[in-house]
Amino acid sequence: MSSFTDMEIFARVVGAGSMSAAGREMGLSPAVVSKRLRRLEDRLGTRLLQRTTRQLALTEAGQGYYERVVAILASVEEAEAFVSRRSAVARGTLKVSAPTSFGRMHIAPHLSSFLEAHPELACNLDLTDALVDIVGEGYDLAIRIAELEDSSLVARRLAPVHRVLCAAPSYLERAGAPGSIADLETNHVCLSTTQQEVWRLEGPDGVRLVRTGGPIRTNSSEVVREAVLSGLGIALRSTWDVGPELRAGKLALVLPDYRASKDVGLFAVYPSRRFLPAKVRVLIDFLADLYGPSPYWDEGLDANLLGAGGRAAAT
Repeated sequence: MSSFTDMEIFARVVGAGSMSAAGREMGLSPAVVSKRLRRLEDRLGTRLLQRTTRQLALTEAGQGYYERVVAILASVEEAEAFVSRRSAVARGTLKVSAPTSFGRMHIAPHLSSFLEAHPELACNLDLTDALVDIVGEGYDLAIRIAELEDSSLVARRLAPVHRVLCAAPSYLERAGAPGSIADLETNHVCLSTTQQEVWRLEGPDGVRLVRTGGPIRTNSSEVVREAVLSGLGIALRSTWDVGPELRAGKLALVLPDYRASKDVGLFAVYPSRRFLPAKVRVLIDFLADLYGPSPYWDEGLDANLLGAGGRAAAT
C-alpha cells in the first residue's frame, strides 16, 4: 500500500506540475511529497524527475514509468467504481434459509413481487426447520422464529410472533375447555412436535412448563396443525400459522391468559453488518415493510387474543 501511495503521489506531481500543488491536492506538505518521491526513486534505482528551482521535468525513465502508472491508477479507479456500482445495485443470487411452514405461507407467495422489483436478482430459498450454519453453509440470510441469544451474527427483528393455545370446537365440545394449567396437563391431549414436547407458557402466575403428550408423535409442525384442526387435541400455535382459522371460528382460544414467551420474534439473521450486500439489504427491507410491527396475519384478530405481552413485542 505504501508503494501504491508513492505511485499516486508521483502521478499527482507530474499532473500538477509541482510538489507544492500536488501536496495541496492530497493534503500533504511539500516536504512529505519530496521525501516520498525520493523513496520511490531509491526503490526503483533510477531518477524519475529532474528538479530545478523553477520546474520539474520527467526523465526518459520517468516518462515511461508515468505512462504506466497512470494506466494502473485508472484501472484501480475503474475497479472501485465497478464494485461500488455492484454494491449499490441488487443483483446476483440470494441464498436464503427459512422455516418450512412460514416460508411456504409467508415468503413464497411474495417472491414474485420482490423479484419483479429487482429483476437482476434470483433467489435460492431453502425451507428447513433445522438451525442452519449460515456462514459455514454459505447462506446470505436466514429467517428465524426464535428468542435469539447473543451470537456473532447480526439480527433484525421483522415482526412479533404471538403463540396461543387453541383447539377445534369439536374437540372442546367432546373434552370440555381446560380451566387451569393443571387441568390442561392431566385431562387433555396436548399436541406438539418431538422438538417441542415441553411448552413454556407465561401467565398470571409466572412461567409454567407443560409437558405435552398425545396419540401421535411427529417432527412436522404441519402435521400438528392438521391434527388440531381435525379436533384431535390442543396445540400451541402462532397466529401467522392459524390466524385465518381463529378468525373463521375453525379454532378457538384455550386458556387465553397464557401465551408463549413474548420475546420470541421473527428475525432476519445475517453474518455481518459491515459491507452488507445490496441483495441482502433489499430483501430484509422488503420483508420488514411486508410484515412490520402489526403483521397482516394478525389483522382482524381480537386485541385481547394478542395479549398485552404481544402488543409490547409489536412496538
